[in-house]
Amino acid sequence: MSTKVAAIGIVVADLSVSIAFYEHFGLAFTEADASDGHVEADLGNGLRLMLDSEASIQSFTSAWTRPFGSPRTTIAFQFDDPADVDAKFAELMDAGYHGLRGPWDAPWGQRYASVIDPDGSGVDLFALLS
Repeated sequence: MSTKVAAIGIVVADLSVSIAFYEHFGLAFTEADASDGHVEADLGNGLRLMLDSEASIQSFTSAWTRPFGSPRTTIAFQFDDPADVDAKFAELMDAGYHGLRGPWDAPWGQRYASVIDPDGSGVDLFALLS
């Protein structure tokens, strides 16, 4: 049996708000199923990011409830240059999103920053230090 990761799914409160956030990373979402509470963006190499509304998830998993507390899931976006991490972090802060930790040089050799998406999921930004 052969398997591979095909998609990452995030349950969101408001599709349009979450789409706007992830578009800051250059993602383009399909709108075909938006009326059903589901959109997808191609991440390359056959991997997709799926956003599903809470109402959509509750329609087939009635016991689902919104998690609370610190992020349980994190998506990491790699940038070509450490300055790009700083620029993207500043762009997101200027757009009103929440920063978890501003850009810093991590001891593992990366420029790193962390933000929170509109639904509380972690989003890390990183680039290799030269």
